[in-house]
Amino acid sequence: MPASEFLLIDRYFSQLGVKRADVLLGIGDDCALLQVPEGQTLAVSIDTLVEGVHFFPDVDPESLGHKALAVNLSDLAAMGADPAWVTLALTLPQIDETWLEAFCCGFSTLAKRHRVQLVGGDTTRGPLTISVQVHGFVDPAMALRRDSARPGDLIYVTGTLGDAGLALLGKTEGLSLGEPQATLQQRLDWPEPRVGVSQTLRDLASAAIDISDGLLADLGHICQRSGVGAMLNLPEIPLSDPVKKHIQQTQKWSLPLSAGDDYELCLIVPAENQAELEERVPGLDVRISLVGQIESSSGIRCLDDTGAPIDIQSGGYDHFRDR
Repeated sequence: MPASEFLLIDRYFSQLGVKRADVLLGIGDDCALLQVPEGQTLAVSIDTLVEGVHFFPDVDPESLGHKALAVNLSDLAAMGADPAWVTLALTLPQIDETWLEAFCCGFSTLAKRHRVQLVGGDTTRGPLTISVQVHGFVDPAMALRRDSARPGDLIYVTGTLGDAGLALLGKTEGLSLGEPQATLQQRLDWPEPRVGVSQTLRDLASAAIDISDGLLADLGHICQRSGVGAMLNLPEIPLSDPVKKHIQQTQKWSLPLSAGDDYELCLIVPAENQAELEERVPGLDVRISLVGQIESSSGIRCLDDTGAPIDIQSGGYDHFRDR
């Protein structure tokens, strides 16, 4: 006999993540009752993943559970917030308990790593859709808002850019990527939210954003909100060997600049904090690269290794742009 909605909640969702003392009442009532620590503000973000838009129908459900939470934790990292609570709304075409068990395993493993508790949500029938809302705490003086960049600030990015885009390109266009395929697919399916980087550097940064739609588009959001522009040194953009090879072959920078799905951080750092930041970098588990500078003039300039400007046509991913 198929499990009911309430049996599903009890069996798969009631124990996801860790148990936190600031959850006064969690799953099982009409609302959760949650306690925000004194002196902190609540940071909230929500993302929806839709089958056929954000993931392929044959995706590994364990990796999908991980990614559904990871992309939201990435938003908290971009704000400089510490993760705390999460809600999950899951629309399923049918009940597949093997699929659910794997999905919850991926979700819960990441939640435990970042001390996150699932405190509520909903399950419904329909096309496979996953909506996750995360809640975190941040000292209001350290919140990394998009409207705080100033001319002269330095632009840093974590990790390497374009790997997830290349994996997606390989799958959609049938490109043979050889031995790096597995590593690239890992970057697409199992993104790593840079929470630790944010916690370590948030007192030095002035603004930040996670790179979900491509560096040009996401840095552009900071520039627009802050009323500034930016200059990017393309030779300083951190690239994996497969992405470097693709750029050499195609002479196009669209993967690291516009492909999206990297979920790395773009950090804006006042120049006077550069020395302190670089002292802390060796203690982190991810590469951090200085790639440009905030300017007073609007727009984003991309320069090649000679300092000459390069015209980059592609912006970033937009759900509602005509295709």
